[in-house]
Amino acid sequence: MKSVFVINLFFPLYIFAQDCKLVREKDPFTKEIKLSTGFIMLSGGSVTVDADSKEIDVLFSVEGADKCYDNNSSADIFFEGIKSKSSARNNGTMNCEGLFHFIFRNSNSTPTTLLQRICTKKITHIIFTGNNKKQTIVSVGEKEQEVLMKFANCLVSEAKTLVK
Repeated sequence: MKSVFVINLFFPLYIFAQDCKLVREKDPFTKEIKLSTGFIMLSGGSVTVDADSKEIDVLFSVEGADKCYDNNSSADIFFEGIKSKSSARNNGTMNCEGLFHFIFRNSNSTPTTLLQRICTKKITHIIFTGNNKKQTIVSVGEKEQEVLMKFANCLVSEAKTLVK
């Protein structure tokens, strides 16, 4: 009976440890370790957070045809419990595949405000504005909010160990 009680006592810790399983791979050319959350599916797209020793890349893949983004494209991010929106520009290359990047410098210091919010606040939805001024809304459901927040927080914490 005591052993069952002890197992049940540690079971929540075991479940939490499983939630933060990052993909870790070594680049064959640079020999650098890269971390990734893998793709998290959202309503209207998906997101992955990747990190190496230099940067943390939050990549949104927006579904649909003719989603062109360049360095003038923007995203308005709405967080739960915050009335104001956060705005950011695309930091990736020009593309028409629906790929939108937020790129942050990887350092041992506190992350930037936007990255800090992605790690600690639930994203309700994002409005992407392409180079043709057409807006696309990507909604984030309750389960996806939790998963994204946990994985992003875990990855940012682990990414600090990669800084040289």
